[in-house]
Amino acid sequence: MTRLCALSNVPAGRCCIIARIDADADLAARMRALGLQAGRRVHVMRRSPFQGPIQVRSGQTDIIMRRVDAARIQVQPCDPAGEAGCAP
Repeated sequence: MTRLCALSNVPAGRCCIIARIDADADLAARMRALGLQAGRRVHVMRRSPFQGPIQVRSGQTDIIMRRVDAARIQVQPCDPAGEAGCAP
């Protein structure tokens, strides 16, 4: 079984697949409107220092999100052999 981790812990340059979103109804609806839903592949493009926002790419769309919101998205690695590169 693949270990899940929060999107907020995935280093820049890594690809992962959304497994689930653990958020209230409003935040979950907003994420779905942005194209973030279970099964969707995302790529972490950039991480701002000092717990700032992260930039993820989903398809052709770049999304800047707060780390607290990214922490509610559980992901698994794109490659079956490795972890999503999740920081401890």
